[in-house]
Amino acid sequence: MKLGLLLSAASLPLIFAVAAQAADVAADADAAPAAVAAVAGDGLVGRVVSADGSPLPGVEIIDRASGRRAVSNSQGEFNLGGVSGQVTLEARYIGLPTATQTVAAAPGRLTSVTVMMGSSDAVAVADVVVNGVITDGVARSLNQQKNADGTVNVLSADAIGRYPDPNVAESLQRVQGVAIQRDQGEGRYINVRGAPSSFTAVSVDGVAIPAVSPTTRAVDLDTLPSDIVSSVEVSKTLTPSQDADSIAGAVEIKTRSPFDKRRLAVSGYAGGSYNDYGGSDTRAGATISNVFGPDQTFGALLSLSYSETNRRPDNVENAWVYDEDSGRYLIEETLFKDYETKRTRQALTGALEWRPGDNLRAWVRGSYAEFEDDEYRDTLRFGYSDGKIQAGATDHSATFTGARIYKALRHRTQNNQIVTLNTGVERTFGNGAVWDAALSWARSEQTYPHRDELVFRSGSQTLGYDTSDHYQPTYSAFADPNGYYLNPANYSFRENTFRSNATTQEDVAFKTNYELPAVIGGREVTLKFGAKYSTRDVAADEERFRDRNASVSPGDMGPLLSGRESQNYDYRLGYKLDHGQVADYFERIRAASTNPDPAAGVRRVPQSITADYTANEDVLAAYGQARFDVGATNVLVGLRVEKTDFEGSALNVPASGDPVKVTVDRDQTDFFPNLTLRHSFSDQLVGRFAVTRAISRPDYKDIVPRVLDTTDSGRTTVSRGNPDLKPTLSNNIDAGLEYYLRPLGVVSANAFYKDLSNYRFTLVTDGAPYAPSPTGVATITEALNAPDGHLMGIEFNWQQTFDFLPGWASGFGVFANYTLTDAEIKTSRTYGGRDRFTLPGQSDATYNLALFYERSGLSARVSYTHRGDYLEEINAENPGLDLWVEGRGQLDFTASYDFGNGVEVFGEAKNLTDTAGVRYYGSRERTYEYEKFGYNVFMGVRFKY
Repeated sequence: MKLGLLLSAASLPLIFAVAAQAADVAADADAAPAAVAAVAGDGLVGRVVSADGSPLPGVEIIDRASGRRAVSNSQGEFNLGGVSGQVTLEARYIGLPTATQTVAAAPGRLTSVTVMMGSSDAVAVADVVVNGVITDGVARSLNQQKNADGTVNVLSADAIGRYPDPNVAESLQRVQGVAIQRDQGEGRYINVRGAPSSFTAVSVDGVAIPAVSPTTRAVDLDTLPSDIVSSVEVSKTLTPSQDADSIAGAVEIKTRSPFDKRRLAVSGYAGGSYNDYGGSDTRAGATISNVFGPDQTFGALLSLSYSETNRRPDNVENAWVYDEDSGRYLIEETLFKDYETKRTRQALTGALEWRPGDNLRAWVRGSYAEFEDDEYRDTLRFGYSDGKIQAGATDHSATFTGARIYKALRHRTQNNQIVTLNTGVERTFGNGAVWDAALSWARSEQTYPHRDELVFRSGSQTLGYDTSDHYQPTYSAFADPNGYYLNPANYSFRENTFRSNATTQEDVAFKTNYELPAVIGGREVTLKFGAKYSTRDVAADEERFRDRNASVSPGDMGPLLSGRESQNYDYRLGYKLDHGQVADYFERIRAASTNPDPAAGVRRVPQSITADYTANEDVLAAYGQARFDVGATNVLVGLRVEKTDFEGSALNVPASGDPVKVTVDRDQTDFFPNLTLRHSFSDQLVGRFAVTRAISRPDYKDIVPRVLDTTDSGRTTVSRGNPDLKPTLSNNIDAGLEYYLRPLGVVSANAFYKDLSNYRFTLVTDGAPYAPSPTGVATITEALNAPDGHLMGIEFNWQQTFDFLPGWASGFGVFANYTLTDAEIKTSRTYGGRDRFTLPGQSDATYNLALFYERSGLSARVSYTHRGDYLEEINAENPGLDLWVEGRGQLDFTASYDFGNGVEVFGEAKNLTDTAGVRYYGSRERTYEYEKFGYNVFMGVRFKY
């Protein structure tokens, strides 16, 4: 319905654009709204390009006579109002010599101009350092960062392409203050400045991206491949014109435009890899664009991307508990996971644009990204909790009698899809005013076509473990090379389980902005006003099935075993179950087992009902801001107002009776004042200061009134929503100094402090009173608000080319950044003797170090990235069972050679240190998960025309 509405409205911007183009420019100037004295209808509009015609973003354009200033956008376009007659422009761009150009600006109307920088006849050509893909990417990033109103970090496409980063999450780990959370070695979520991943909003071409997961607002950035990106901007301080739902920072992903080249342009790449832990990678992509029509006013672009990754990581997990009787930390189960995974990413972006002049443009843009993880997992599980602990247990060793061994095969397929579509128009009037409007649609979907598991169980056994070496524990079952666990005759059918999930989020938004240059009190001021309305629908559905009846048994386990050995590290796990035979079993059983009729006895009720929820969230926003200069200080001041209407529903199933629909409905209005200052102490030294306010709304599953309880083996676990949960608000102070080195580099320090109110945290309470449980108690997980908290830190950044070195050594350069953070929340009551906790996802220190070399067509970079330990989950009763992720570093290398004819060969190597991914409970000696995925070497070729 919403997509149909958008498609029917997609032509409106083009209609408006045609009508505006047909109108007389002078009449437009007279008709442009002006609540205050407007600047005279004179000015320049145009673009800044490099010698090869590529647009240059972040160029500072200055009128020497008046001192008026403009900055080119990501397309190299600028608007400099209030100038006429003979105008001498000065274009400043780090990495290229300053260019000057004299323009005859006609009075009473806009004059178009193109400024070229780095041309062969420019002065001081010997000072040009932008002579390679690495330095060009650095220059583009630094210029946009330097001339932005707030604190912004930018990654250009060239910079992204020089790292072995297959998705956007991994690209962002190179930015100071940004760390990533990994899944099987690949980046998935980002933590900006130590904040939780849900504190960062993500958009593509201005379209807000809904999360694919039903459990968080954080966007899975591993769904988005990095090679469709033109640039990624991380705004760490917001302006009033930006959505307020980004306490940590807003990530804007921009795709390519057909007007980047303004000609037929074709580029692409392809390659393959070797993975240390089995499997291979294949990646390929291509982009084609052109301009056409009368005066080449129309442009079209199409970009395709595909990748396939096959991996077999090693993984062992130990689930720890605290035993009150013995006063010891014990392992209740050990799980050995033998993965065979295939991950595919495919993406498509397209754009149609119309630019009949520098004062008018209209567009339709779309993107599609799909990520699929098809995984078979053979597992061997030691179930110590099935038995009884024996005397002599310590915190690192124990023996259990009556324990059981489980052997299983799980087939899981996860599919994520993200689709965006937006259409809009932008018009520059004769008085320098700019109006734009855009209508957008975005849809995300996550499904699990397969979440199937077949489980066999042994008889009672005596099992023990010793974790004195917590990275390489010993297990008694492996002591005998012909052990009990290897004999298939010792196992019998336990159960089959099937789960299916489908989550969709659909968002439609309309926004409009009007920018007006004016004179107030004799001072030139740029006023900007805007409004936005967005509506988002969320639906999460889950079905659970389990059957333990002998009638569905596949028979003895032996015939289902393959001839392939299963092994994790040095642990021999026996033979793998035959994936093909088990898949056939799943297909035979699934049709009958997934009968939705509760009388069938296999559909898990009420869990298949109470896991579901729906939600609708409408946000109406309006803002006003003013930007003006006081000497060398750029001042931006404004206010944003957002009204949020939320409604969420879930079905509750009482102990006896039919499901009851329960709904929460509420609205809230929040105000977000903003003061942003940028001061130029000199052309090279820039200072920044900002006072802002932002919001993080609750995750949908935490606020809807759902109660999901499950009882297995007499133990009840409950996950429930909290309709009284409040959004987190943050008052922010940011300050920084940036010194830009000549000819290309920067040294900077940026400090930040965020005062948090109503911070949301997830609490796990063991043994909480719960009447529906057979025992009267349960383990309950729910989100609560902490009244107070803070997040503060400082970022250091150093980037520099070493062109001052003699000869061949002048091709060296360095990237280095280091971020220190400190954070805590204070809860309204004490949990396990504590009322102060660190923020989940916050590492005390993160840093990146890269050394690059670029000369005569050769580009190479070796890089190391590291983040410290961070908290993942809080335990209410025992700090020793808080779940932590161990700090991790990774060494990567890339190299390429450009033959100068549009063909380039390249190679990449990831995780050369073979660093493991580790999680632990409370102390590193209580390792929960130890996973290794090895190194990866990729070779390929790029081409461009």
